[in-house]
Amino acid sequence: MALVSFSTAGLPAAQRVALWEDHNTSALIGLRCRMLGETSFDGTELNLQLDRMHLARVRGNAHVVERPAEVIRRSPADAIAVYLAVAGEAFFYHEDGVLTLRPGQALVCDADRPFMRGFSRGLEELAIKVPRATFREITGLDELRAPLVRDFARGDASARTLARLVDRAVRPDGGEPIDEETVLHLLAGMTGRSAADPGRVHLANARAFIEDHLSDPGLNAARVAAGIAISERHLSRAFAAAGASLPRYVLVRRLERARAVLLAEERVTVAEAAARCGFGSTKYFAQTFRAHFGFRASDLRRASDPRRASDLRRPSDLRRAGDLRRA
Repeated sequence: MALVSFSTAGLPAAQRVALWEDHNTSALIGLRCRMLGETSFDGTELNLQLDRMHLARVRGNAHVVERPAEVIRRSPADAIAVYLAVAGEAFFYHEDGVLTLRPGQALVCDADRPFMRGFSRGLEELAIKVPRATFREITGLDELRAPLVRDFARGDASARTLARLVDRAVRPDGGEPIDEETVLHLLAGMTGRSAADPGRVHLANARAFIEDHLSDPGLNAARVAAGIAISERHLSRAFAAAGASLPRYVLVRRLERARAVLLAEERVTVAEAAARCGFGSTKYFAQTFRAHFGFRASDLRRASDPRRASDLRRPSDLRRAGDLRRA
């Protein structure tokens, strides 16, 4: 499904807040917005409506949003909201107190319980709206009585993976496909509920950890398992269920990244690309690259037309690796 973009840029200053509220009521969650000071509101939002959830990337300058009881009555969401802070500190007032959300943290809350959120330095965040019926299906919970905060920068592997997947799905330059079922299982883990398919969660967390550490020549099963807090046995089972081994997956991802580097950066040598992508031996890199892609890494340098180089043959095992990443 296509991303839908909304921006207040170019709109009359006096109408921006009202138009922003209208957009959010129809596209995400109904809110009342007000400014901090005399500055005009400046905001952009990328929305992606999926079959079982709604995703958004939101940017804005300093402001406050409220969802009081009268707004909830007028525009019920019947949903759970997840806010993942990318930039800008935010406060969250709710019935039982106040929370502070810093970049790298995720807030999970019931969208039909009154709250107020404030962004004194502006914000960039990722948002997820999950219908209550879907949330009940994956967690067994009808509601969240209190908001939850999870650290996706360091502490919570499921939150970190969820943030990575959503970030890739709602990028301004075009999003990547996202597996909704994986996102829902990750969300269940964030709420403390066991996922119905833990292997799916282990695989997603492992893939995210691998992406963050591909440049490390010492990346292995033990390191990945420790990084996502599971046993090597569970890790091996997760990859086996997807039809691949972890060492093979790591190798393919390194080769794919090296290929992308060589295509994108003309001044990077083959040896530099190999080292950047975790290969300790340039000779081994050259051998595996040719065996995997069917052409030499140096061919990407010699092709007169970069577009022609990017269309060089991709073998069947590379397509299998792509299938594994989407599993």
